[in-house]
Amino acid sequence: MYLDGGFGVGKTHLLASLWHVAPGPKAYGTFVEYTNLVGALGFAATVDALSAHRLVCIDEFELDDPGDTVLMSTLLGRLVEAGVRLAATSNTVPEKLGEERFAAEDFLREIQGLSAHFDVLRIDGEDYRHRGLPVAPEPWTSEEVRASAEHWPGSTWDSWSDLQRHLARIHPSRYGALLDGVSAVHLDEVRTLTDQVQALRIVVLADRLYDRDIPIRTSGVPLDRIFSEEMLAGGYRKKYRRALSRLIALTREGKHPAETPLSEGDGVE
Repeated sequence: MYLDGGFGVGKTHLLASLWHVAPGPKAYGTFVEYTNLVGALGFAATVDALSAHRLVCIDEFELDDPGDTVLMSTLLGRLVEAGVRLAATSNTVPEKLGEERFAAEDFLREIQGLSAHFDVLRIDGEDYRHRGLPVAPEPWTSEEVRASAEHWPGSTWDSWSDLQRHLARIHPSRYGALLDGVSAVHLDEVRTLTDQVQALRIVVLADRLYDRDIPIRTSGVPLDRIFSEEMLAGGYRKKYRRALSRLIALTREGKHPAETPLSEGDGVE
């Protein structure tokens, strides 16, 4: 089953619900996490590990390059042969995967092979994260971001430029580990990205933040301006728009501990 639809229409919720009710053994992960698994274990070991499952769920299925296309086509083919059921979500129907990102026509056989594994179900609706809400809230001042970080236990504070340098030094598969134990993320002096590599790293980080429902506070440009107009019109536009939808939602998540009213019985005698 392949759930196709726009941002925030409930595809991931439906996929997670399917995973919870299905009998095991079963696996759930994002597309990037499965490709990282192949990188960590090797192809044969990944096939062996996943072939033991009755169900494999793949969230945010996407093809960014020819290597991913051949890899996933072969991997999913092996899993189907082993009797594994597949379920996936994506913002792109299977036969359009890779469009405008690389010479997809040269890999048409692989893409058609992927498409043949799925029955497509279209999920329509509004982006629930932003119903009746502005595109992006006003950024905080640098002073407000710093003060929030200092008084929010377990939170982080980083400048936007320092964050870009740090993400460049580690593999995206480790971005989730960066967030272990983090209660909130504070970013100072956010600026519009013009480098595609940096922008794609932010997409991965946004997904890991969203997986963990970690609130974010920022100063600088509004979050709906972190990707350039050229990027939002290019081949990766669906990635960037999904990231914006998720990041903006996280700016509205949770209250600062100092803003939370005392519960009954709290206080000073």
